[in-house]
Amino acid sequence: DRRAQQACDHFMTVAPALLSILRCPESKKPLIYFNEGDDGEFLFCPESRLRFSVDDDIPVMLVEEATRLGQEESDQLVALAKKRGLIK
Repeated sequence: DRRAQQACDHFMTVAPALLSILRCPESKKPLIYFNEGDDGEFLFCPESRLRFSVDDDIPVMLVEEATRLGQEESDQLVALAKKRGLIK
């Protein structure tokens, strides 16, 4: 449905085309995009447990600038992503 896609695009500040090709610079695995919540928007790699910030709609894809999460916090983000339908 076109309206649903437009509504989705309205809340998505990182371009979907960019998200489809972005990979974690460390693990080379796909990223999960979180665009809402108290922590703002960010990209997350479950494999490396790296969290990448998004500044002014631009993902900061430097490992040195990313935050490596602990296993528990990583597991919580994966569970949240599954709940939101971001991953299977």
